[in-house]
Amino acid sequence: MSTTIATHILVFPYPAHGHMPALLDLTHQLALRGLKITILVTPKNLPSLTPLLSTHPTSIETLVLPFPLHPRLLSGVENVKDIGNSGNAPIISSLSKLKDQVITWFRSHPFPPQAIISDFFLGFTQYWATQLNIPRLAFFSVSSFLTCILKHLWENLETRKENCDVVKFLELPRTPCLKIDQLPSIYRKFKEGDPDWEAVKESLVMNSKSWGYVYNSFYALEGEFLDHIPKILGHGRVYTIGPLSTIKRVNPDSDTTYALFNWLDTCPDDSVVYVCFGSQKQLTEPQIKALASGLAQSKIRFIWVIKLINGEQIPNGFEEQVSDRGIVIRGWAPQVEILTHKAVGGFVNHCGWNSILESVMAGVMLLVWPMEADQFVNAKIVVEFTGIAVKLCEGEYTIPDSDKLAQTIKESFGHDIPQKVKAKEIREKALEAMKPGRRSWVRIDELVEDLKQIKYTKYEMEQC
Repeated sequence: MSTTIATHILVFPYPAHGHMPALLDLTHQLALRGLKITILVTPKNLPSLTPLLSTHPTSIETLVLPFPLHPRLLSGVENVKDIGNSGNAPIISSLSKLKDQVITWFRSHPFPPQAIISDFFLGFTQYWATQLNIPRLAFFSVSSFLTCILKHLWENLETRKENCDVVKFLELPRTPCLKIDQLPSIYRKFKEGDPDWEAVKESLVMNSKSWGYVYNSFYALEGEFLDHIPKILGHGRVYTIGPLSTIKRVNPDSDTTYALFNWLDTCPDDSVVYVCFGSQKQLTEPQIKALASGLAQSKIRFIWVIKLINGEQIPNGFEEQVSDRGIVIRGWAPQVEILTHKAVGGFVNHCGWNSILESVMAGVMLLVWPMEADQFVNAKIVVEFTGIAVKLCEGEYTIPDSDKLAQTIKESFGHDIPQKVKAKEIREKALEAMKPGRRSWVRIDELVEDLKQIKYTKYEMEQC
């Protein structure tokens, strides 16, 4: 006779700021719907789970395993933020070595997980799932458009050797084209024969073998490509569940943030541009000077977040020059709260997927400067396909013309340009998708029901 027990899922997030939060937000939604979760994490990444664990003290547990040593990683490096995007290959390679410990834990567990949900960078977990005879779902904290692009590139590695300036993706909707230097960094940096990079390639390719795909995206943003994914996979287990709403996280309460929002309250609606380039990318000194000059010349109110890594500094005297209409924040900033303030009307950023979704949810147009990773792919979505963004600059090492930068910012705030109107329209569609009974909400419910249908075959047999 069988006993009814909660569906148990092993969740394995990739330790990077652009990846981890979204999968934890999905975990929150799964726990709300009655699933039992175990999150696989290494010690230094455990604090990132604090808000989630405090919200679900009984339904979410952790499996904390030591981060495997790697000759290319300094001791103590367990997250991409500790090393930058150059660390992705050794980090992925290292985490794959957790296999034996996970298998041992699984086989000794009285009620082991019946499925694995892991980040798409961790495609090697498909081997774990196969050995354990359970399904694995790949979670994508990126666009489905990127998935389509990467599949084509990994299947056509000869493109790297061809003397061409542009790659055409003729089999995809809209038949998009990308310049060679706009291709995803994870592909451009691939080193054939290097064990770490071969592990990266294999991990990404293995995603296509997974039982299902889960996307933090929604149809109004990239519906054509979301519809293309089932054609690639040959089945319909593609769950479009975004944009996920972030669970309440503890924000530092300080005099700085208090003064910031007091200042925003004095500004007219849609009059402030928010400037932030994510957690990883550091601007060079010439780029910082050009951006500072452009902001000063634009005469537009702004909030500029400067990271405190490697001594990144703004020009001397800049803050005094713009003190009547600009605020510089050093270090952490409450980005979601800033973007959703009615005074903020634009977001200068690097075009990371999380930043795009946060901007979309706030109804704020984007002024984008793609530099690396998936940012050029994302820029094509928001600039060309959906029309919610203006291209401000392009390139990792480009030093923008300050006059042109100032003019673009000024024109973007001068009146209701199409991008600003479209951003507000997309926001309404995003909010609609996440309402109970609507597309993304329903797909989360369907994901949960499909997971519940996966039986504990071994357990049921033993109880009969």
